[in-house]
Amino acid sequence: MKIAESVTFGGGGLDRAEDLRRHPDMLDDLTAMTLPLWRGKPLTAPSRDALSFLDGHAFDGHGTPVLVGRLGERALFARDVSALKVDGVDDDLGAFRDSSEQTHADLPAGSAFVELRQTMTRLSPLDAEIAVCAKGMLEWHRTNGHCANCGTPTQPGKAGWMRGCAGCGRMHFPRTDPVVIMLVTRGNDVLLGRSHGWPEGFFSCLAGFMEPGETLESAVRREVWEETGVRVGPVRYLSSQPWPFPGSLMLGAQAEAITDRIEIDPEEIAEAVWLSREEVMEVFAGTHPRILPARDGAIAHFLLRAWLADRLD
Repeated sequence: MKIAESVTFGGGGLDRAEDLRRHPDMLDDLTAMTLPLWRGKPLTAPSRDALSFLDGHAFDGHGTPVLVGRLGERALFARDVSALKVDGVDDDLGAFRDSSEQTHADLPAGSAFVELRQTMTRLSPLDAEIAVCAKGMLEWHRTNGHCANCGTPTQPGKAGWMRGCAGCGRMHFPRTDPVVIMLVTRGNDVLLGRSHGWPEGFFSCLAGFMEPGETLESAVRREVWEETGVRVGPVRYLSSQPWPFPGSLMLGAQAEAITDRIEIDPEEIAEAVWLSREEVMEVFAGTHPRILPARDGAIAHFLLRAWLADRLD
């Protein structure tokens, strides 16, 4: 798929500076700057279409600094500042569409912590990759403070890219959970579903976590059948997208359905529908009477638009 890396969070070209992780003394030759995140929300510039980096090791003492990468002669660190008492906490915080913004007196004028899903399509590819890396890494540190083998508290190492256990000697590294997301088609139709807890009318491509010992193709066939009762034949990989909500890699595939009868598992999803290409065009135009489009910036949105434009090859 020639446009595969044009998906949001793809193709930013970030220099992840693995050499600096192994040789932290080299960091002394670089100027430090910091991207703070509050409850997973990166700090954004007043325009909201760029990240806002602070000079030096800002907010030192707040959480584990993680080396995100190297930008020229600068070393960029991410830092969790969720302990800050911020302004702007309201009922939207943590909602499906969190439009709230948080500020603090020590931040540059006009900057704010903004939900990444609200601003991801406005960021440059490089800023988007920085944000997704920073958010994913800080969430991993937040949830891996103890050794999974013996329960001893772990300590960060390798500039934030490892946690070591003094109890049993285990080294723990960041993990990513693979998720298949499927553009299931049958002739001129595509199969979409709505998860429990999503707003009424909000539909997207079917998706599910891969299981140990499973190929991408097998996972696609299993998940589609488990959720909707539809059987799938040929499957092909299309594109991928890191998705730090909280820490997944979405593996986009096209699947050809060989049956069309829908029998949903109500424990898996709330609803599933077949839509024609013409109906999907109405969805994206905002004129469909019932269906809302997949979230702009998500790989489902990307795959559906590519299907409509006949750009999957």
